[in-house]
Amino acid sequence: MNSQWFRRFGEARSGGVRLICFPHAGGSASVYVPLSRRLSSGPDDGDGVDVLAVQYPGRQDRRNETPPAGIVELAGRIAEELGTADGRPYAFFGHSMGALLAHETARALVTRGAPVPVRLFLSGRGAPTPYPNRHDVLADDREILAAVRSLGGTGATVLADPELVEMALPALRADYRALASYRWSGGAPLDIPMTVLAGRDDPVVAVEEAARWREFTRAGYELEVFPGGHFYLDQHLDAVAGLVLSGVHAHMRAAVQGGQ
Repeated sequence: MNSQWFRRFGEARSGGVRLICFPHAGGSASVYVPLSRRLSSGPDDGDGVDVLAVQYPGRQDRRNETPPAGIVELAGRIAEELGTADGRPYAFFGHSMGALLAHETARALVTRGAPVPVRLFLSGRGAPTPYPNRHDVLADDREILAAVRSLGGTGATVLADPELVEMALPALRADYRALASYRWSGGAPLDIPMTVLAGRDDPVVAVEEAARWREFTRAGYELEVFPGGHFYLDQHLDAVAGLVLSGVHAHMRAAVQGGQ
């Protein structure tokens, strides 16, 4: 797979399911270092997860590239890159903006007639709507930075450094422009099971909004609510990793039974 678009931070796994991770707004592939290392530890016995994280244009080593103008366009680009994959079964994990991108990328793959993920793990994001999310429509840099700081998480701590703020702002501007322009245009529910994850005290995603993802799949849905806010997964890494492994192993058992 194209190393320009995907990063691996843990050990490569030769068997099992591959997990493609989608970062949040302003985030880079490296936000998934902890989850990647947790999931890729242990013997390579075919039951593990090979974790790759998407590196969006416009940040870190891709900072000189122009980000796509919208969520659907970026999802289409990622789907094109996944079209060169090796045929191995894979799942998506997306947090916040990444959840929206994971869903739209799956839809783009369906449209292309390409192999689709065996499961979507959608975290920290309400289901799509035909109108903009009020938390995505921010007038200027001041509002963007205030919103990011209010969400907490490890990314917010770096914004105390003016130099780091200047480095982070281009990606944040691009991502919030893409989010503000996004509208759900309708479409059939996916034939892909979903595991939806939410923080009980998330200030921008009510549990009820996250629960509406059940309307977007015909293949099974479960909702897991964790203590904490928008970046609940920083405090519940083991539980999130366990949930991913459980969902992946469910697919593997079904595949074995289907082949009998």
